[in-house]
Amino acid sequence: MPALVVVGAQWGDEGKGKIVDLLTERVSAVVRYQGGHNAGHTVVIGDASFILHLIPSGILREGVGCVIGNGVVVDPAALVAEMDALEARGIRFGDQFHISDRAHLILPYHRAVEREAEKTKGTRKIGTTGRGIGPAYADKVARVGIRVGTLLDPPLFRRVLATNVESMNYFLSRLYASPPEDLFDTDVIYAEYMGFAERLAPYIRDTSLVVNGALDRGERVLFEGAQGTHLDIDFGTYPFVTSSSACAGGASTGGGVGPGRIDRVLGIVKAYTTRVGSGPFPTELNDADGERLRAEGDEYGATTGRPRRCGWFDAVAARYAVRINGIDGIALTKLDVLDGFDRLPVCTAYRLGGRVVTEFPSNPQELEDVEPVYEELPGWQGSVKGIHRLDDLPKEARAYVDRIVGLLGVSLDVVSFGVRRDQTVLLADPFVPRDP
Repeated sequence: MPALVVVGAQWGDEGKGKIVDLLTERVSAVVRYQGGHNAGHTVVIGDASFILHLIPSGILREGVGCVIGNGVVVDPAALVAEMDALEARGIRFGDQFHISDRAHLILPYHRAVEREAEKTKGTRKIGTTGRGIGPAYADKVARVGIRVGTLLDPPLFRRVLATNVESMNYFLSRLYASPPEDLFDTDVIYAEYMGFAERLAPYIRDTSLVVNGALDRGERVLFEGAQGTHLDIDFGTYPFVTSSSACAGGASTGGGVGPGRIDRVLGIVKAYTTRVGSGPFPTELNDADGERLRAEGDEYGATTGRPRRCGWFDAVAARYAVRINGIDGIALTKLDVLDGFDRLPVCTAYRLGGRVVTEFPSNPQELEDVEPVYEELPGWQGSVKGIHRLDDLPKEARAYVDRIVGLLGVSLDVVSFGVRRDQTVLLADPFVPRDP
């Protein structure tokens, strides 16, 4: 049975949480393979809304295994708080919840470094969430990070922590002139994190064994990414990106499986485009249409509450995501937000320095300078929220969907018309490879 990667094909916030939740009734396990608690997935079940930051969306389905993979950076305080909040709502954490012993820890000094660094960047501010994600990944790459499994060896944890605290205090005081009261105490952090260790110890293990074992048994496994393609550290709009591999390739390195075990990639595509934080955004709207998209789509960050920048659908950016991820099919979300618009421009190319380009530029300055080339499609009246078949769409809405699918050159697997599970049309099983 195949393994499926679910990946955002824009700048994040495409509705991955809902689609993953929808598909979890078909899987044995969900693996979160990168990012930290800077990302948020919103899942609506009936009248209840759940916002998940670190824990895979599969936790909302009884009997589905949930894995926080080695590619994730874990703030244990945030994880324990999220677990407590879910348990208070009746969600159980049993022997099917797993945390990779190879995932890296976010420590209090990571948050301090990120806050101070962001103050000095001027026009290169990333617009981070300030949760210490980037510095934790930086320590991982610099080979001075502390892994989750180290919590199970208190003497080793204390020894490594003491070295890091000494280095970080020197760094903060010398580079950022942090006063003594803002520096860190090894004993305080150690005591706090040993409390987290006691709570999390039953779930910490070699999750690569868990995931590969499920695949060996022929079970379906879904790999869940955070953020989106254009925030990927390698293929996003660098430097205005996240610090991890948000593309489909990250499922292999961050989930602990070989690339040959991945059978299919489902890209989540919003019917328009949004972005949070700084960086280029070719189709951004700073007008009444942009405000309307934000209001109708409730475009505010699930983690920070920050208003999202909104714009028309960018087929150039989405087509790039299809190529980079090897996307086989898409789930088109939030089509209902476009209800009532008289016209719907779709960006099919960019104008750059007197020439028309159809490929997504890798040069960030060029991406800042491009002008979108639009193809205008008619909008539709009424609401699409109540439909149960694609054929029930207004002809203009169906034409809009068909045009997006045609521009991307992939199959259409799912269409979503609202936030609830039942506001979805599943056109094909995303797990099943199909003939081209």
